[in-house]
Amino acid sequence: MPFGYYHQLNAKAKRIYRASDKVSDFQLPNVSVVRPVVRKIFEALQAESHLRTQKWTQRLLNRLTSQLHIRPIRFELLDIRPSNPRMELYGLYYPMEGRRIPRIQVWMRTAKRHQVVAFRTFLRTLLHELCHHLDYDCLGLKDSFHTKGFYGREASLASQVLSLVDTSAWGTGHPSRVGKTKRKI
Repeated sequence: MPFGYYHQLNAKAKRIYRASDKVSDFQLPNVSVVRPVVRKIFEALQAESHLRTQKWTQRLLNRLTSQLHIRPIRFELLDIRPSNPRMELYGLYYPMEGRRIPRIQVWMRTAKRHQVVAFRTFLRTLLHELCHHLDYDCLGLKDSFHTKGFYGREASLASQVLSLVDTSAWGTGHPSRVGKTKRKI
């Protein structure tokens, strides 16, 4: 059963939606090659290093797009998530803009507390935006809708990449909590 907005789409968009919904899994050819890069992203977030998080996330995307033989993506790490009273924005995907290569933007800090986001949240957001790119470049879709199939592909990618990492061996899994202890009163 499609999401509610499906009924507001035109016939062409409905065909794209149904094609997207049919694919609920995406297998990476050799996910193990990204393990050291994923760890570097974890460490960069833990250190609250904007520069290193930017650098290693771009390298992760470079390795994935190279392995899949698809167009590269430019990654842009932004600081504090934009928000309004109803929501926070986690990430955005921009398909090809004129002659520019596609671009992903992800925010590093939460809107209210300005804390560095949790590693898993950061990585899942990145993979969500990457799924939009895969819709265009791997599946050949003319648009990228949030369908049940899309969320299945996102979960599939996250499962593969996160299965490589045991953040419990790396620390807390949440950068802003590392090295902070509760004081007894």
